[in-house]
Amino acid sequence: MLFPVILLLAFISGYLFPWWVGCILAFGAAIIFGKRSGWAFWSGFAGVSLAWIALALLKSFPNQHILATRVAHVFHLPNWLLLLAVMAIIGGLAGGLSAVSGLMVKRVFEKG
Repeated sequence: MLFPVILLLAFISGYLFPWWVGCILAFGAAIIFGKRSGWAFWSGFAGVSLAWIALALLKSFPNQHILATRVAHVFHLPNWLLLLAVMAIIGGLAGGLSAVSGLMVKRVFEKG
């Protein structure tokens, strides 16, 4: 249940808000729906990274990846697909760590 919630929230927030709002929503979703720390990390990782990939591709396909290719060359990457992979890993780590943090906060308040 945690993965689809994070995926949906991160995708919707990507249109309206800055990138870090998806991490806050992953944190909140893990507080409400989280159960295990390993599962929370991978749900946050996959949810945010897939949402970022989808959002990037929706912006990149209409212009035949021209801007993505130029940005990849600025970072000395051979093509835009590698830039997309690096972006997905960075977003996934941010989302996964946010979800684990939310689960840990939930556990602190459950025991207290």
